[in-house]
Amino acid sequence: MKKLSFAEENYLKAVYHLSGAGESDVSTNAIAEEMQTKAASVSDMLRRLSEKELVIYKKYQGVKISESGKKSALQVIRKHRLWEVFLVEKLKFNWDQVHEIAEQLEHIKSPLLIERLDDFLGHPKFDPHGDPIPDENGEFKEKPQIPLAEVDLNGTGIVVAVKDTNPLFLQHLDKIGIYLGAKTKIIDKVEFDGSMEILVDSKNKLFISKEIAQNVLVTN
Repeated sequence: MKKLSFAEENYLKAVYHLSGAGESDVSTNAIAEEMQTKAASVSDMLRRLSEKELVIYKKYQGVKISESGKKSALQVIRKHRLWEVFLVEKLKFNWDQVHEIAEQLEHIKSPLLIERLDDFLGHPKFDPHGDPIPDENGEFKEKPQIPLAEVDLNGTGIVVAVKDTNPLFLQHLDKIGIYLGAKTKIIDKVEFDGSMEILVDSKNKLFISKEIAQNVLVTN
């Protein structure tokens, strides 16, 4: 696997996520917005990645991640999510505190360290936010899940993941008592604004906004 700079790894990860795990093309502007930089800087980086055969880039037409680029991106994602598990389970960080730290740790190059970390953690399949952790071959299994907003009235579900990992959002979920593994039941749905009333763990009645309901993922 080609040696990549931190910046190259970050761009590959961004292209992978924006493309829906490599399924579609991504515009330069979308990448610029994600990376909070100028489109010209994105074009320069995409040319570099294209020369390394990690993306397929056509000027003015956007970019598609290649198979080798996908493998590289998944290894960075694997490291990121393993470090998040370590920080939460072993160092007792809260789930809203670990993303930025893992953004730094994900660039450590030692495959042996990551192998030992995976062994030490007991080969976890999901990170603290419910996202799947790719194995050493970049393969992973996703849980069947839907947004809480799509659950029918009187329907039930168990919280398995969150789409939004913004610390403020996670802190709010902590405050109102929504966490991974929480059992939910839809008591009422407000057609006007998409908000809903839910029951958590058969005892905690909450009114939540449409935005929260769309960003909390559940399974039956």
